[in-house]
Amino acid sequence: MKQPLIIANWKMKLEPSEALKLAKKLARASVKFKGVDVVVCPTFTEIAQVAEILKGKKIKLGAQDCFWENSGEFTGEVSPKFLKEYGVEYVIVGHSERRQYVHATNEMVNEKIKALIEVGITPIMCIGETFEQRQEGEKDAILITELTHGLKDVWLNKSTNLVIAYEPIWMIGSGQEIDPTEVEHTHQVIKHTLNDIFPDSMVDEQIKIIYGGSVNPENITEFVEQSAVDGALVGGASLDAAKFSAVIAGSIKT
Repeated sequence: MKQPLIIANWKMKLEPSEALKLAKKLARASVKFKGVDVVVCPTFTEIAQVAEILKGKKIKLGAQDCFWENSGEFTGEVSPKFLKEYGVEYVIVGHSERRQYVHATNEMVNEKIKALIEVGITPIMCIGETFEQRQEGEKDAILITELTHGLKDVWLNKSTNLVIAYEPIWMIGSGQEIDPTEVEHTHQVIKHTLNDIFPDSMVDEQIKIIYGGSVNPENITEFVEQSAVDGALVGGASLDAAKFSAVIAGSIKT
């Protein structure tokens, strides 16, 4: 059984002082984070200070995106190599908000994943369908396409891991509920697709499939009780230390 992975995506929700205050609260609470891997993804402007706050704590540092080159004339972009130097261990790529607002493509996601693996950072690859795609019965096809294109020519060495975060786009921040058994079915589809891309042993040992979409302390246990759900990518509930700590506590599989 894989140890659950809970990732906080703070998005662009917190002012610098608020982010640092939250990081300090989580750092103090982290002594209770046992049997679970926890990652916090602040905005780029707070990466350095949050890294200092979390140093030596049971919380790993993540980032919300990156570029696919380590250096060069790329104004406004952030290098995977530079993130690595700050202690970043995970990076979110392909989030639906990046796909929507800056038109990130599957090909861009693919290049970012390769760049992250090259420097030893674990990619958190986001995939998900819109409400219209769901209504038209295209959900599975969309997920399979995003996986196969985003992971084209990607290979994991023995020390490299990968996270797939399934986030139905129509659920993000909506407060709507989704049946955990539907999430289980979807994760099984994702796993079968991964088995077509990588060896079974690699999928079982080096890849986690997590769920994101209005995850909160009240529903987290229902999700992680599903056999194919390895954790959660948490948005709104990660902005409050008590709520996020409750999500973490509820995620521990017994």
